[in-house]
Amino acid sequence: MSEAVWKVLAAKGFGGLRLRAVAAEMGASTGLLTHYFPNKRALLVYALDLLEQRNRERPRSAEPPDGNTPAVEGFAMLRQVVLDVLPLDEESIAGNRIWVGSWDVALADPEFGAEHDRRYARSRDKLRTHIETAQRLGELPASADAADLAAGLQSFFLGLVVQALLAPAHFPPQRQIALLDGYLAALR
Repeated sequence: MSEAVWKVLAAKGFGGLRLRAVAAEMGASTGLLTHYFPNKRALLVYALDLLEQRNRERPRSAEPPDGNTPAVEGFAMLRQVVLDVLPLDEESIAGNRIWVGSWDVALADPEFGAEHDRRYARSRDKLRTHIETAQRLGELPASADAADLAAGLQSFFLGLVVQALLAPAHFPPQRQIALLDGYLAALR
């Protein structure tokens, strides 16, 4: 069922996420799905949870390949965290398309909106932690407010994600990386 929901989301976005579409993808009846999802809202909650789970389970480039390699930290880790978010390959493009599509639901439903706000706050906290490490290592100015830097960086890469999704020919992976590196260099 999870794979069917994911395929419908990737192909049609949140606007096309319907019980009937998921049932068709599974080759099952809509009645079978209503056993698990009594309404569209329940299906949307499941879809957002699935998206977050897939993002958590996706291998990250900043993770050490084995237990013997030291973890990346500071400025390099901050860069890798953002690179892991950008739509640089087919999997991250699909995930970002689904995520951006979820904004419509979040704007229309206060409960979804509050959950998105919590997700973004957790993301900023994670960024702030990496910024503070980079400041402690002397890689970023210690006088800068880490929370403000995190909010600015999050705003930058979310805007870059949207531009890359809407105009992929103008924002291919190499350009996204160059823009990120330029932004990060300005922080130094």
